Amino acid sequence: MKFQIPLTFSEIEKLKIRSRFIASHIKYKPKSKLEENLKNSGIDISREEYIAICINTFFVIFIILFVVSSTVLIFLNIKYFYFLGFIFSLLFSAFVFFSQIVYPRIYVMRREKNIEKNLIPALQDILIQLSSGVPLFSVLVNISSADYGELSVEFKKAVRRISAGSPEQEVLEGLSKTNPSTFFKRTLWQISNGMNAGSDMTFVVEDSVKSLNEEQMIQIQNYGNKLNPLIVFYMLIAVIIPALSITFLTIISSMVNLSRFTTIILFVGLFIFVILMQIMFLGLIKSRRPSLM
Repeated sequence: MKFQIPLTFSEIEKLKIRSRFIASHIKYKPKSKLEENLKNSGIDISREEYIAICINTFFVIFIILFVVSSTVLIFLNIKYFYFLGFIFSLLFSAFVFFSQIVYPRIYVMRREKNIEKNLIPALQDILIQLSSGVPLFSVLVNISSADYGELSVEFKKAVRRISAGSPEQEVLEGLSKTNPSTFFKRTLWQISNGMNAGSDMTFVVEDSVKSLNEEQMIQIQNYGNKLNPLIVFYMLIAVIIPALSITFLTIISSMVNLSRFTTIILFVGLFIFVILMQIMFLGLIKSRRPSLM
Protein backbone atom coordinates (compact mmCIF):
# COMPACT_ATOMS: atom_id res chain seq x y z
CA MET A 1 0.00 0.00 0.00
CA LYS A 2 1.80 3.07 -1.30
CA PHE A 3 1.49 6.46 0.38
CA GLN A 4 0.11 8.83 -2.25
CA ILE A 5 -1.14 12.29 -1.28
CA PRO A 6 -4.68 12.75 -2.70
CA LEU A 7 -4.94 14.75 -5.94
CA THR A 8 -1.18 14.95 -6.42
CA PHE A 9 0.48 13.25 -9.34
CA SER A 10 4.18 13.80 -8.62
CA GLU A 11 6.58 11.98 -6.34
CA ILE A 12 6.82 13.21 -2.77
CA GLU A 13 10.42 14.37 -3.22
CA LYS A 14 9.38 16.63 -6.12
CA LEU A 15 6.46 17.98 -4.11
CA LYS A 16 8.83 18.74 -1.22
CA ILE A 17 11.08 20.74 -3.55
CA ARG A 18 8.17 22.74 -4.98
CA SER A 19 6.88 23.57 -1.49
CA ARG A 20 10.26 24.32 0.07
CA PHE A 21 9.61 28.08 0.38
CA ILE A 22 6.27 27.60 2.15
CA ALA A 23 7.74 24.96 4.48
CA SER A 24 10.42 27.40 5.66
CA HIS A 25 7.70 29.75 6.99
CA ILE A 26 5.72 27.11 8.92
CA LYS A 27 6.35 27.06 12.65
CA TYR A 28 7.74 23.84 14.09
CA LYS A 29 5.43 22.06 16.54
CA PRO A 30 6.86 19.32 18.75
CA LYS A 31 4.88 16.16 19.50
CA SER A 32 2.40 16.77 16.72
CA LYS A 33 -0.18 14.10 15.89
CA LEU A 34 0.40 14.73 12.20
CA GLU A 35 4.14 14.19 12.69
CA GLU A 36 3.44 10.90 14.47
CA ASN A 37 1.13 9.72 11.68
CA LEU A 38 3.69 10.63 9.03
CA LYS A 39 6.34 8.70 10.94
CA ASN A 40 4.07 5.66 11.22
CA SER A 41 3.32 5.91 7.50
CA GLY A 42 6.94 5.04 6.77
CA ILE A 43 7.73 8.04 4.55
CA ASP A 44 10.60 10.51 4.85
CA ILE A 45 8.73 13.79 5.27
CA SER A 46 8.31 16.21 8.16
CA ARG A 47 5.14 17.84 9.40
CA GLU A 48 6.18 21.23 8.02
CA GLU A 49 6.96 19.81 4.57
CA TYR A 50 3.65 17.97 4.41
CA ILE A 51 1.59 21.03 5.43
CA ALA A 52 3.51 23.08 2.85
CA ILE A 53 2.58 20.55 0.14
CA CYS A 54 -1.08 20.77 1.16
CA ILE A 55 -1.02 24.59 1.09
CA ASN A 56 0.74 24.63 -2.27
CA THR A 57 -1.82 22.20 -3.71
CA PHE A 58 -4.65 24.36 -2.30
CA PHE A 59 -3.44 27.47 -4.13
CA VAL A 60 -2.72 25.62 -7.40
CA ILE A 61 -6.15 23.98 -7.50
CA PHE A 62 -7.87 27.22 -6.46
CA ILE A 63 -6.25 29.25 -9.26
CA ILE A 64 -6.94 26.61 -11.93
CA LEU A 65 -10.55 26.13 -10.86
CA PHE A 66 -11.17 29.86 -10.58
CA VAL A 67 -9.93 30.50 -14.11
CA VAL A 68 -11.81 27.53 -15.60
CA SER A 69 -15.10 28.06 -13.71
CA SER A 70 -15.13 31.83 -14.37
CA THR A 71 -14.50 31.26 -18.08
CA VAL A 72 -17.34 28.73 -18.28
CA LEU A 73 -19.71 31.06 -16.42
CA ILE A 74 -18.81 33.93 -18.77
CA PHE A 75 -19.70 31.82 -21.81
CA LEU A 76 -22.98 30.82 -20.11
CA ASN A 77 -23.71 34.53 -19.56
CA ILE A 78 -24.11 34.12 -15.79
CA LYS A 79 -24.18 37.27 -13.66
CA TYR A 80 -21.58 37.65 -10.92
CA PHE A 81 -19.49 34.97 -12.60
CA TYR A 82 -16.35 36.01 -10.74
CA PHE A 83 -18.10 35.72 -7.34
CA LEU A 84 -19.64 32.31 -8.11
CA GLY A 85 -16.34 31.07 -9.56
CA PHE A 86 -14.50 32.27 -6.46
CA ILE A 87 -16.95 30.52 -4.08
CA PHE A 88 -16.88 27.24 -6.03
CA SER A 89 -13.08 27.24 -6.28
CA LEU A 90 -12.66 28.10 -2.61
CA LEU A 91 -15.01 25.35 -1.42
CA PHE A 92 -13.49 22.64 -3.61
CA SER A 93 -9.90 23.68 -2.77
CA ALA A 94 -10.75 23.67 0.95
CA PHE A 95 -12.19 20.17 0.58
CA VAL A 96 -8.98 19.01 -1.12
CA PHE A 97 -6.84 20.63 1.60
CA PHE A 98 -8.85 18.93 4.36
CA SER A 99 -8.65 15.56 2.55
CA GLN A 100 -4.86 15.84 2.28
CA ILE A 101 -4.41 16.90 5.92
CA VAL A 102 -6.38 13.93 7.30
CA TYR A 103 -4.96 11.44 4.77
CA PRO A 104 -1.93 10.38 6.93
CA ARG A 105 -4.27 9.39 9.78
CA ILE A 106 -6.52 7.44 7.40
CA TYR A 107 -3.49 5.78 5.80
CA VAL A 108 -2.13 4.74 9.22
CA MET A 109 -5.53 3.32 10.22
CA ARG A 110 -5.76 1.29 7.00
CA ARG A 111 -2.20 0.08 7.42
CA GLU A 112 -2.86 -0.87 11.05
CA LYS A 113 -5.96 -2.88 10.11
CA ASN A 114 -4.10 -4.61 7.28
CA ILE A 115 -1.30 -5.63 9.65
CA GLU A 116 -3.60 -6.87 12.42
CA LYS A 117 -5.81 -8.76 9.97
CA ASN A 118 -2.84 -10.91 8.93
CA LEU A 119 -1.09 -11.03 12.31
CA ILE A 120 -2.58 -14.26 13.71
CA PRO A 121 -2.16 -16.30 10.47
CA ALA A 122 1.43 -15.06 10.14
CA LEU A 123 2.27 -15.96 13.76
CA GLN A 124 0.76 -19.41 13.28
CA ASP A 125 2.96 -19.80 10.19
CA ILE A 126 5.99 -18.68 12.22
CA LEU A 127 5.10 -21.15 14.98
CA ILE A 128 4.90 -24.06 12.53
CA GLN A 129 8.25 -23.18 10.97
CA LEU A 130 9.97 -22.75 14.34
CA SER A 131 8.55 -26.08 15.53
CA SER A 132 10.04 -27.65 12.40
CA GLY A 133 13.52 -26.41 13.34
CA VAL A 134 13.75 -23.49 10.87
CA PRO A 135 16.04 -20.66 12.18
CA LEU A 136 14.32 -17.40 13.12
CA PHE A 137 16.02 -15.37 10.39
CA SER A 138 14.92 -17.86 7.73
CA VAL A 139 11.40 -17.66 9.16
CA LEU A 140 11.46 -13.86 8.82
CA VAL A 141 12.64 -14.20 5.22
CA ASN A 142 9.83 -16.64 4.45
CA ILE A 143 7.18 -14.39 6.03
CA SER A 144 8.50 -11.34 4.18
CA SER A 145 8.07 -13.13 0.86
CA ALA A 146 4.63 -14.54 1.77
CA ASP A 147 1.28 -12.91 1.01
CA TYR A 148 0.58 -11.19 4.33
CA GLY A 149 0.05 -7.66 3.02
CA GLU A 150 1.60 -4.86 5.08
CA LEU A 151 2.91 -7.41 7.58
CA SER A 152 5.18 -8.88 4.90
CA VAL A 153 6.34 -5.36 4.04
CA GLU A 154 7.31 -4.77 7.69
CA PHE A 155 9.27 -8.02 7.84
CA LYS A 156 11.04 -7.12 4.59
CA LYS A 157 12.37 -4.02 6.34
CA ALA A 158 13.59 -6.19 9.22
CA VAL A 159 15.25 -8.69 6.85
CA ARG A 160 17.09 -5.90 5.00
CA ARG A 161 18.44 -4.42 8.24
CA ILE A 162 19.47 -7.82 9.64
CA SER A 163 21.17 -8.68 6.34
CA ALA A 164 23.08 -5.39 6.63
CA GLY A 165 24.56 -6.56 9.94
CA SER A 166 22.18 -5.25 12.61
CA PRO A 167 21.34 -7.58 15.54
CA GLU A 168 17.94 -9.25 15.30
CA GLN A 169 16.81 -8.01 18.73
CA GLU A 170 17.59 -4.37 17.90
CA VAL A 171 15.89 -4.61 14.52
CA LEU A 172 12.67 -6.03 16.00
CA GLU A 173 12.65 -3.40 18.75
CA GLY A 174 13.21 -0.63 16.21
CA LEU A 175 10.46 -2.03 13.99
CA SER A 176 7.97 -1.80 16.85
CA LYS A 177 8.72 1.90 17.38
CA THR A 178 7.68 2.90 13.85
CA ASN A 179 4.58 0.73 13.64
CA PRO A 180 0.99 1.88 14.33
CA SER A 181 -0.39 -1.52 15.44
CA THR A 182 -0.48 -2.07 19.21
CA PHE A 183 -0.83 -5.84 18.84
CA PHE A 184 2.10 -6.06 16.43
CA LYS A 185 4.24 -3.95 18.76
CA ARG A 186 3.36 -6.23 21.68
CA THR A 187 4.27 -9.30 19.64
CA LEU A 188 7.62 -7.84 18.57
CA TRP A 189 8.43 -6.87 22.17
CA GLN A 190 7.67 -10.39 23.36
CA ILE A 191 9.88 -11.92 20.67
CA SER A 192 12.78 -9.50 21.27
CA ASN A 193 12.55 -9.93 25.06
CA GLY A 194 12.49 -13.71 24.61
CA MET A 195 15.62 -13.52 22.46
CA ASN A 196 17.38 -11.35 25.04
CA ALA A 197 16.44 -13.84 27.77
CA GLY A 198 17.47 -16.83 25.67
CA SER A 199 13.98 -18.36 25.74
CA ASP A 200 12.67 -20.91 23.30
CA MET A 201 11.06 -18.90 20.48
CA THR A 202 8.46 -21.61 19.94
CA PHE A 203 6.94 -21.04 23.38
CA VAL A 204 7.18 -17.24 23.02
CA VAL A 205 5.32 -17.20 19.71
CA GLU A 206 2.80 -19.75 21.00
CA ASP A 207 1.99 -17.47 23.97
CA SER A 208 1.58 -14.53 21.57
CA VAL A 209 -0.86 -16.52 19.42
CA LYS A 210 -2.88 -17.53 22.50
CA SER A 211 -3.14 -13.95 23.78
CA LEU A 212 -4.14 -12.68 20.33
CA ASN A 213 -6.80 -15.38 20.01
CA GLU A 214 -8.24 -14.30 23.36
CA GLU A 215 -8.20 -10.68 22.22
CA GLN A 216 -9.89 -11.72 18.97
CA MET A 217 -12.74 -13.38 20.89
CA ILE A 218 -13.23 -10.20 22.95
CA GLN A 219 -13.33 -8.12 19.79
CA ILE A 220 -15.90 -10.45 18.22
CA GLN A 221 -18.13 -10.17 21.30
CA ASN A 222 -17.86 -6.37 21.27
CA TYR A 223 -18.57 -6.39 17.53
CA GLY A 224 -21.77 -8.36 18.10
CA ASN A 225 -22.87 -5.95 20.83
CA LYS A 226 -22.29 -2.97 18.51
CA LEU A 227 -24.19 -4.59 15.65
CA ASN A 228 -27.43 -5.02 17.62
CA PRO A 229 -28.37 -1.29 17.85
CA LEU A 230 -27.10 -0.75 14.29
CA ILE A 231 -29.45 -3.45 12.98
CA VAL A 232 -32.42 -1.87 14.78
CA PHE A 233 -31.49 1.55 13.39
CA TYR A 234 -31.06 0.03 9.92
CA MET A 235 -34.50 -1.60 10.03
CA LEU A 236 -36.03 1.70 11.07
CA ILE A 237 -34.30 3.96 8.53
CA ALA A 238 -33.91 1.65 5.51
CA VAL A 239 -37.03 -0.55 5.80
CA ILE A 240 -39.85 0.82 7.97
CA ILE A 241 -39.61 4.53 7.11
CA PRO A 242 -39.34 3.96 3.30
CA ALA A 243 -42.33 1.56 3.39
CA LEU A 244 -44.44 4.07 5.33
CA SER A 245 -43.24 6.89 3.08
CA ILE A 246 -44.34 5.06 -0.06
CA THR A 247 -47.82 4.56 1.41
CA PHE A 248 -47.96 8.17 2.61
CA LEU A 249 -46.82 9.56 -0.77
CA THR A 250 -49.31 7.39 -2.64
CA ILE A 251 -52.21 8.69 -0.51
CA ILE A 252 -51.07 12.31 -0.52
CA SER A 253 -50.45 12.38 -4.29
CA SER A 254 -54.01 11.18 -4.95
CA MET A 255 -55.61 13.52 -2.37
CA VAL A 256 -53.68 16.69 -3.26
CA ASN A 257 -53.67 15.82 -6.98
CA LEU A 258 -49.93 16.24 -7.42
CA SER A 259 -48.57 16.41 -10.93
CA ARG A 260 -47.03 13.34 -12.52
CA PHE A 261 -43.58 14.96 -12.61
CA THR A 262 -43.67 15.96 -8.90
CA THR A 263 -44.77 12.47 -7.87
CA ILE A 264 -41.96 10.85 -9.88
CA ILE A 265 -39.42 13.23 -8.33
CA LEU A 266 -40.60 12.35 -4.80
CA PHE A 267 -40.38 8.62 -5.40
CA VAL A 268 -36.99 8.90 -7.09
CA GLY A 269 -35.74 11.00 -4.15
CA LEU A 270 -36.98 8.36 -1.72
CA PHE A 271 -35.23 5.66 -3.76
CA ILE A 272 -31.94 7.59 -3.75
CA PHE A 273 -32.30 8.16 0.02
CA VAL A 274 -32.66 4.41 0.63
CA ILE A 275 -29.59 3.66 -1.52
CA LEU A 276 -27.52 6.23 0.40
CA MET A 277 -28.67 4.70 3.71
CA GLN A 278 -27.65 1.24 2.48
CA ILE A 279 -24.18 2.51 1.55
CA MET A 280 -23.83 4.33 4.87
CA PHE A 281 -24.71 1.23 6.90
CA LEU A 282 -22.33 -0.93 4.88
CA GLY A 283 -19.57 1.56 5.69
CA LEU A 284 -20.50 1.58 9.38
CA ILE A 285 -20.48 -2.22 9.60
CA LYS A 286 -17.16 -2.42 7.76
CA SER A 287 -15.52 0.26 9.93
CA ARG A 288 -16.52 -1.54 13.13
CA ARG A 289 -15.21 -4.90 11.99
CA PRO A 290 -12.64 -6.35 14.45
CA SER A 291 -9.07 -5.60 13.38
CA LEU A 292 -7.86 -9.14 14.18
CA MET A 293 -10.32 -10.71 11.73
